[in-house]
Amino acid sequence: MSQVPECEVLRQAFAGALVADALAMPVHWYYDRAALRADYGAVDRFLPPRPEHPGSILHRSHYAAENPKGDILREQAAYWGQSGVHYHQFLQAGENTLNLQLARALHALVVGAGGYDADAWLECYVEFMLSPGRHRDTYVEEYHRAFFANYSRGKKPRACGIEDQHIGGLAQVAALVAALPQAEEKTLRAVVRAHVSLTHRHAGVLRAADVMVRLLVALREGQPLRTALLAVGGDFFSERKSLGYAQQPDETVVGRVFSPACYIAEAFPAALYLAWKYVGDFSAGIVANARCGGDNCHRGAVLGALLGAAQGVPERWMQGLLSPPP
Repeated sequence: MSQVPECEVLRQAFAGALVADALAMPVHWYYDRAALRADYGAVDRFLPPRPEHPGSILHRSHYAAENPKGDILREQAAYWGQSGVHYHQFLQAGENTLNLQLARALHALVVGAGGYDADAWLECYVEFMLSPGRHRDTYVEEYHRAFFANYSRGKKPRACGIEDQHIGGLAQVAALVAALPQAEEKTLRAVVRAHVSLTHRHAGVLRAADVMVRLLVALREGQPLRTALLAVGGDFFSERKSLGYAQQPDETVVGRVFSPACYIAEAFPAALYLAWKYVGDFSAGIVANARCGGDNCHRGAVLGALLGAAQGVPERWMQGLLSPPP
């Protein structure tokens, strides 16, 4: 059975997502694990990012707003196109990346309104992204750039999303489910699908989001995490294969078996595998995820939510989080 009281399970899931993202933030998108260790050591506590990132590809990334309705880079635009710039250079130790800051805004909106409304969220999202200095994060994912390119060209917000296939599309799932703690599974699945499809219309992302909701509901009801993974993990998870993977180092599994990159087809199974392996040890799980590099922030948001819901988030992590959940 879950070690967390039922009324608290989903709040702990949201907290776990925030913690795992903040821990991975300084080592986000390190694909050279030797460089990761040299720059940040064990990554067993919240750390601030170094000004430079040896694997940064911001020098290859470009986004030019056509008008003020697309100006989401604002003061960060000067750093795009430069070499060695850290994606999250201005964030502090224990601070969340942009997608998890948006998750916190979503949670506050839904709780305050007493329910989810897509148009209200889209209004909040647009205001958040176009407000100068709102988040201080240098990097904005492809789906944000595509959304606001469409928005700046006059498309209605509901029509601005794209078929994005990245695990960043799951970053807000735990926050949304936690904001509706008493909702039935059918309702939660429908709400999450509607919400994720506003920005990520990719079938694989929507299917993974649905699996994540079903896992969180199972954990809310007291089902053990490994039992839930077997019941609803589908083709994203195999216990037989996981038993074999567990004989190898995490950096081999999330590196050679599963890509450490952001594509949902491998990033989501990697998160589920780490959740299975580290059930009962939240700290070991999120540290292992951070050390694997790649898109460890968004992979961590899934992993942290599942481990947090399964057993709760240790207080030391909550104390170090710059903006803990309410």
